[in-house]
Amino acid sequence: MRAAMAAADVDDDVRGVDPTAHRFQAEMAALMGKEAALFVPSGTMGNLISVLVHCDVRGSEAILGDNSHIHLYENGGISTIGGVHPRAVRNNPDGTMDVDEIVAAIRHPDLHCPTTRLICLENTHGNSGGRCLSVEYTDKIGEIARSHGLKLHIDGARIFNASVALGVPVDRLVKAADSVSVCLSKGLGAPIGSVIVGSKVFIDKAKILRKTLGGGMRQVGVLCAAAHVAVRDTVGKLADDHRKAKSLADGLNKIGQFAVDSATVQTNMVFLDIVDSRISSDKLCQVLKKHNVLANPSSFTSVRLVLHYQISDNDVQYALTCFEKAVEELLLGGTRLESLVDGTTENLMGTSQI
Repeated sequence: MRAAMAAADVDDDVRGVDPTAHRFQAEMAALMGKEAALFVPSGTMGNLISVLVHCDVRGSEAILGDNSHIHLYENGGISTIGGVHPRAVRNNPDGTMDVDEIVAAIRHPDLHCPTTRLICLENTHGNSGGRCLSVEYTDKIGEIARSHGLKLHIDGARIFNASVALGVPVDRLVKAADSVSVCLSKGLGAPIGSVIVGSKVFIDKAKILRKTLGGGMRQVGVLCAAAHVAVRDTVGKLADDHRKAKSLADGLNKIGQFAVDSATVQTNMVFLDIVDSRISSDKLCQVLKKHNVLANPSSFTSVRLVLHYQISDNDVQYALTCFEKAVEELLLGGTRLESLVDGTTENLMGTSQI
């Protein structure tokens, strides 16, 4: 990636003449089965721009999951910046929303209510453990959106993970969507950035909003060159990430203080439940961090782990050893881990930003 960045042919992307950015955006649009694409600095900006393009009348309403990234972790931007009202529908444990509840939430023009203009899905669904939304479910929501004159946006931060796990080409998986945001810096490993895809009309409007939000960058081909390498070289490695996540989950289930629902480990995420009340997620993560195993507490009794292609099988086994010894240290004041494991990890276990 660094070699590609150094060799990138660049110009002014705000004026639309950066050749590397132009090529990468065209490639991404074709890969996703859409007319056009736009590089943006972050997934949060990509989602915000997408919602604002579809809900271009202040006071519009977007239906989204109550446990979705847009609703919980993007600083309420669709409301504070766009004047878009979020209509939260309950997310099921698998990341879906009940079809009937989505239909019931749709509100057409009425003097007393916001008008629904958009439905948002998230695939994979992060807070559900990286679960995948099926192509059949996505198609169904797309049909509902079209029948009610609405648009469908997919927060596809990890859409390639879903595509690989489901065995469905990514363009088919998002065919029903009017727009998709794709993160390039999570499991794909690019240094920065996301891309949004949709119709030419959608992207033309998105370019204006990107400039308004401060996301227009000049010689952005430097970043697009790395992103191209990420898409070209890393997508084929995602299945191995998923396999190693399963291996990690199976190993954690053998430790009596922990439980993982292995059926939920569909992609590269593992959510660990702590079943021993003497261990808190914060304390566990603190002990693990001392030994280069990075994890995020997701609640007082649960921990979130994410794998990427630089995590080896040896790293997974090292991490499992560290979990076992962390339990010993927390419960029994066990010996220090430095003397228990030969060598060091090849890489750090992934945190939530991976």
